[in-house]
Amino acid sequence: MLPRKRAAEGRAEVVVVDSDNSNKKARIDYLSSCKSSKSSSEEVEIVRSSVDMAFGDIDEDLHSRQLAVYGRETMRRLFASNILISGMQGLGAEIAKNLILAGVKSVTLHDEGNVELWDLSSNFIFSEVDVGKNRALASLQKLQELNNAVIVSTITGPLTTEQLSEFQAVVFTDISLGKAIEFDDYCHNHQPPISFIKAEVRGLFGGVFCDFGPKFTVVDVDGEEPHTGIIASISNDNPALVSFVDDERVEFQDGDLVVFSEVQGMKELNDGKPRRVKNARPYSFILDEDTTNYGAYERGGIVTQAKQPKTLHFKQLKDALQDPGDFLLSDFSKFDRPPLLHLAFQALDMFICELGRFPVAGSEEDAQKLLLMANNINENMGDGRLQEVDKTILQHFAFGSRAVLNPMAAMFGGIVGQEVVKACSGKFHPLFQFFYFDSVESLPTTPLDPTDLKPVNSRYDAQISVFGSQFQKKLEQANVFIVGSGALGCEFLKNLALMGVCCSNKGKLTITDDDVIEKSNLSRQFLFRDWNIGQAKSTVAASAASSINSHLHAEALQNRVSPETENVFNDTFWENLDVVINALDNVTARLYVDQRCLYFQKPLLESGTLGAKCNTQMVIPHLTENYGASRDPPEKQAPMCTLHSFPHNIDHCLTWARSEFEGLLEKTPAEVNAYLSNPIEYTSAMEKAGDAQARENMEHVLNCLDGDKCETFQDCITWSRLKFEDYFSNRVKQLTFTFPENSTTSSGAPFWSAPKRFPHALEFSIDDPGHLNFIMAASILRAETFGIPIPDWAKNPKKLADAVNKVIVPDFQPKEGVKIVTDEKATNPTPASIDDAAVIDDLIRRLDECHKKLPPDFRMNPIQFEKDDDTNYHMDLIAGLANMRARNYSIPEVDKLKAKFIAGRIIPAIATTTAMATGLVCLELYKVLDGGHKVEDYRNTFANLALPLFSMAEPVPPKVIKHQNLTWTVWDRWILQGNPTLRELLDWLKDKGLNAYSISYGACMLYNSMFPRHKERMDQRVVDLVRDIAKVTLPPYRRHLDVFVACEDDEDNDIDIPQVSIYFR
Repeated sequence: MLPRKRAAEGRAEVVVVDSDNSNKKARIDYLSSCKSSKSSSEEVEIVRSSVDMAFGDIDEDLHSRQLAVYGRETMRRLFASNILISGMQGLGAEIAKNLILAGVKSVTLHDEGNVELWDLSSNFIFSEVDVGKNRALASLQKLQELNNAVIVSTITGPLTTEQLSEFQAVVFTDISLGKAIEFDDYCHNHQPPISFIKAEVRGLFGGVFCDFGPKFTVVDVDGEEPHTGIIASISNDNPALVSFVDDERVEFQDGDLVVFSEVQGMKELNDGKPRRVKNARPYSFILDEDTTNYGAYERGGIVTQAKQPKTLHFKQLKDALQDPGDFLLSDFSKFDRPPLLHLAFQALDMFICELGRFPVAGSEEDAQKLLLMANNINENMGDGRLQEVDKTILQHFAFGSRAVLNPMAAMFGGIVGQEVVKACSGKFHPLFQFFYFDSVESLPTTPLDPTDLKPVNSRYDAQISVFGSQFQKKLEQANVFIVGSGALGCEFLKNLALMGVCCSNKGKLTITDDDVIEKSNLSRQFLFRDWNIGQAKSTVAASAASSINSHLHAEALQNRVSPETENVFNDTFWENLDVVINALDNVTARLYVDQRCLYFQKPLLESGTLGAKCNTQMVIPHLTENYGASRDPPEKQAPMCTLHSFPHNIDHCLTWARSEFEGLLEKTPAEVNAYLSNPIEYTSAMEKAGDAQARENMEHVLNCLDGDKCETFQDCITWSRLKFEDYFSNRVKQLTFTFPENSTTSSGAPFWSAPKRFPHALEFSIDDPGHLNFIMAASILRAETFGIPIPDWAKNPKKLADAVNKVIVPDFQPKEGVKIVTDEKATNPTPASIDDAAVIDDLIRRLDECHKKLPPDFRMNPIQFEKDDDTNYHMDLIAGLANMRARNYSIPEVDKLKAKFIAGRIIPAIATTTAMATGLVCLELYKVLDGGHKVEDYRNTFANLALPLFSMAEPVPPKVIKHQNLTWTVWDRWILQGNPTLRELLDWLKDKGLNAYSISYGACMLYNSMFPRHKERMDQRVVDLVRDIAKVTLPPYRRHLDVFVACEDDEDNDIDIPQVSIYFR
């Protein structure tokens, strides 16, 4: 159901139209219910403008990455949703941030309490000047800055149940159990139901409860694209066997419903009716249907998963407390922990109700009181009674119960924010119904002195109450390197500033990113504002983090971390680090940083997100394997012949379209400029190459400067119209002439069998908007490459159509003997020819003649593809190319936004996943900076907020190599100090029982025992051999060099030894 705007006196009113056409009003009257510092007239204006925006177009530039996760329908539902967040300590602030970035219609902040210094440990909004102010009011301005399209308002007095009726979802982060039961009862029985979420973070423990009403429909349980498969055969059996082409594995599961289409022969299956799958295999499944009397299968056909909605029946909180059902597990090594925490949170509520305060950190007496209450509750749990209550866990819980820690708030802020999105949209499966989590392993390994947990009147007092003041000093004196300042980087900076990491003169945080801020960043990278667009990410982010905590000692750099910047990130830099945190978005950079951390033996905290999914990996020296030890298999690439002649899905069409865009508008103009800059050098290089690629490049250059040279905008229209004819008519006619529909392969099988799709040529029509839009985009971009002014009428469909009608399109006749590549292993669509060299000679002559006619300063303007500017016609052309090609092959077309996701290779991203990932990493950071944890204390995580799924496991240890009494792993690097000679190096290895027979530096061999003359080098220093033989100039910042040594033992067995570092300074 989607709301529509309706005017009301002094308020914005939303009318929700249900499927039965009955009108249900959800009134929003901020003037009466929200207490804020704004005047009434200002508030009315904000409400009206925001409502207008909510029902207008989605800002695709801003929300493109989020749209890739949610889709337009979910985004529209979010834009119509009003959310209440009660409790504005750290967790409430994180939830509010994530929802405001997501773009809900309104967020109302409720808190009756005032800011305390204690709150600054976890709330990025507050600073010391806010102490004493109401929490909700102190949060308003900074949260509003995150997204001016969202109405952010406040309630500072007691909440009533009637006020809850204004919201689609309500979240409580600091509420008594009795009050929560009262509010949940109202929400559950309200018509329509109001989604209720209770979440709390207590030290290193947290919990969430969700109740979305007695009957909640999940529209899309996982958010994944429906699975599809290309049919190879269908049997006439009961039940029928459906087999697929072995092009790629299919992902159907037993019980899935599927729909058939385009089946030839067995046409009975093309009725659109969902059918059930069983015995699913990678390349087949059994169809639970009798096809004995159906027509015989001939060819073709696609199977598509028919995703079904799911209805959930939530229990009310009062019932779920006694009968919680199955808890959502996160760590299978703690399978018995959720029932214990279910008990602990109830006991804490009882403690606070009876004593009016939280247990005191380090107080054994208070811990015993909490334990006694937990035991009493447990005795009355009936069948859910625990056999034993873990005293140690309850003590940790009691000691830290007053503290809201930033990493826990970040993690749960992501989880709860996503649950709100689910509640408002029906997108993804809700958390059903309890989730508990703890990271008690993050505590220091040495016992804590209760006196060390006492507050010291600092902004870190909450964190000190859990970890102690001595550990806080460790955090403040850390030397940390964050690589990347995008979505992950912003969250890490915020987290570290709140934790106090690098917040003393002895500590230092270095952050680097070579990118600048774009509009599309603003929906996730929350430290940036629209006025920062175009500025350096790292500089802006570091400055914003310093405003969160003025003690943060940060340096922002704009260098890419790579071999080319080792003069910046030199040996001294790496050696002084305590930990490296990756916030990168590509594997190549991750692998390089991983190798640096491996080399210098530094902990690396790795994380990444993809839509609603995230993973974290802890790379700890000598305890775990490194990041590069295991890699995902490379993505399967479509063969070149498939892209050029035999596409069978829209991805193929878009990949081809992106390639054609770059060839026509970037590579060819760049080739033209390369030729014009130095004709002699260019033609000599082409002549020397003498292959099909060189010939093709020169043909394109000649066409641009001669046959296809454009001087007027009408010329650009003519070029575009002829391109249309070439791409979508002539080439298809030639293909089907060379391979008619009844063609067979050399083995006698039909040539046009799955996955190949037989194409049909398009006939151009000015009345087809798709055709005309292609001409418009292509003409405008062609004109741009030639520097031709674009007339105003170019974007007028009628005038453009008149100009297109002037173009004379020559008739086309297919030719005999044309070679079309069908070999899937071929890498070039242009077949080589024995005449290539002769053709190149002729092209050089013609180019020379053409060059003489050009103005001396003539150059073309290459166009680099930019996906995030919807006014530049780049995506218009790519979508046009792809969709026209899709029509050729009867492939479903896509809109420009979907085309942008695929062709632009946009990585889906949302703020909630990013927040959760960084929270998890920072919980591990506590362990790293403590320094005493074992491998079993660390956790790697894979999570999918859509399902939701949390899978945590200890990291894999590194492989150990043994030799005699020595052992080493990939983490070890053997270091030889004192600027040794070659003889000293060989003797040093001999003492380890190793006989070195080859020593090399890079690709240069310094020593080989087989070469007698190499023995003359024995008394030379290794560094001199590198300089003299390898001809390497070692920069002044380099203190050592690394050699690769091949060794064998006394039995002539090869031994892989660690890298050997020779220190010469």
